[in-house]
Amino acid sequence: MRHSISLTLFLCSILFLGGCAKTNPPSSSKAEMGNLLLAEPAPINPRSQMAIARYNQILASEAINDEDKAELYYQRGMLYDSVGLAGLAQFDYSQALVLKPDMAEAYNSIGIHYIQQMDFIQAYEAFDSTLDINPNYDFAFLNRGIALYYGGRSDLAIDDLNRFLAIDESDPFRALWTYFAAAEVDAEAGKVKLKKMREKLEPLHWASKLVDLFLGELTEQQVLAALLDGISSQKELTDRLCEAYFYLGKFHTQQGNRGIAANYFKLALSTNVFDYVEHRYARLELVRLRNPDNLAE
Repeated sequence: MRHSISLTLFLCSILFLGGCAKTNPPSSSKAEMGNLLLAEPAPINPRSQMAIARYNQILASEAINDEDKAELYYQRGMLYDSVGLAGLAQFDYSQALVLKPDMAEAYNSIGIHYIQQMDFIQAYEAFDSTLDINPNYDFAFLNRGIALYYGGRSDLAIDDLNRFLAIDESDPFRALWTYFAAAEVDAEAGKVKLKKMREKLEPLHWASKLVDLFLGELTEQQVLAALLDGISSQKELTDRLCEAYFYLGKFHTQQGNRGIAANYFKLALSTNVFDYVEHRYARLELVRLRNPDNLAE
């Protein structure tokens, strides 16, 4: 049997979502745990833990110049991020910037943490600093665009996200973030823009199906049925489901299905793929669902 049983059915029957109880599926359609397309939470990589221990030893040495020490703090910060230790990661990025104030990548990384903390002013300043130091730091445009989007300035976010999209117009994820900002300003114009972006996407990329979902050209069930295509390992599946859960949450948010959207975002968080954009912002989306006005304050 293909792993294409609707995850929405599971969410309705297991997670007690309001509005789903209106239909009573026949007994043959009941979800079985062995057939659910759920993520196995990513384990903490023992190599990352060993690398952190090694960095601790090296940083304890006094025979390191400030520039090298800044790089070590930054590298350890990324490792902390990869295992979900956000507070320690942010501390290391801060230490790196004390030692090397022109470290563009550290400003970019700490800016992401500011977004997650909804400290948007600090986030804007961090990404501005990144681009002042290195105007070609591509991901700073994505991250500043996301900060502006969540900070209630989608009209400004569009410029940054368009610039990031222009670097690789075949990437469905770039198209989706650009669409989210555009749709926040004008829903109809955003949909027109997404349809135009769809023409340039890589047709074999699995996430192009997510774009088709937002365009109404595929159903949620069709997207779920295709999630296993090209998967060859548990890690690949967990990574993909982290992404899929997040964007399905965004889709249901647009549809007004707040309960289903919230549970998809919780499922994205449950994957433990800490360094993915989708995992980083799933919790922000939950805050947004509970209090739509909170983010822009």
